[in-house]
Amino acid sequence: MKVENHSVSVLYMLFSLLFCACCIAANVFETKQIAFFGHGQTAGVIVFPISYIINDVVCEVWGFKKARLLIWAGFIMNFFFVAAGALCDWLPGADYWDNDEGFHAIFGLAPRIACASFIAFISGSFVNAYVMSKMKIHDGQKRFSMRAILSTVFGETTDSIIFFPLAFGGIIPTDELPWLMLYQIMLKTAYEIIILPITIRVVAWAKKHEQVDAYDNNISYSIWKLFDL
Repeated sequence: MKVENHSVSVLYMLFSLLFCACCIAANVFETKQIAFFGHGQTAGVIVFPISYIINDVVCEVWGFKKARLLIWAGFIMNFFFVAAGALCDWLPGADYWDNDEGFHAIFGLAPRIACASFIAFISGSFVNAYVMSKMKIHDGQKRFSMRAILSTVFGETTDSIIFFPLAFGGIIPTDELPWLMLYQIMLKTAYEIIILPITIRVVAWAKKHEQVDAYDNNISYSIWKLFDL
């Protein structure tokens, strides 16, 4: 197997497209609060964990450097979507248009929520990839399930601790915020565990298809080296 591959494969590109789609969809779904076992949750919990699973797969197969490119691609695409949505929301509607309120509810993200989302996404995604990478160097081929779960716990915890206070502090009752964060972490981790048998098979198939199994020995973990592949 090749240890490093300095090109971007079609399979990696497809994973990247799905990753970006999940990031954008989660941002839209976050605008709805849903009830779950008596506690409020943002509907983004339905799709956002998939981005962490893709992050795990990419980091496991292609390594941290390809995961870094993936994370920044998701960030840039999400930023473009939010910015374009904000512009469309700001532009005056046509005389016959009567759905400004509904459009604003979805695309009129407050700058506070948008900034919280971006900061939390970058932080949580890179923590997830870093934990995956470091654990693989230590464990080798063994214990993929353990590093997939632990990286999700660390990444989702980072994401939730940053996002919810920044986005909803003073809006959601203070005594509800810790529960909201805890349930988000638990739900997203449970999501990872439930889908883990599929993730394991996808990773095995991707390694075989790509003939690559990267180990991040002696690399820079700086998040800014975007094009260092």
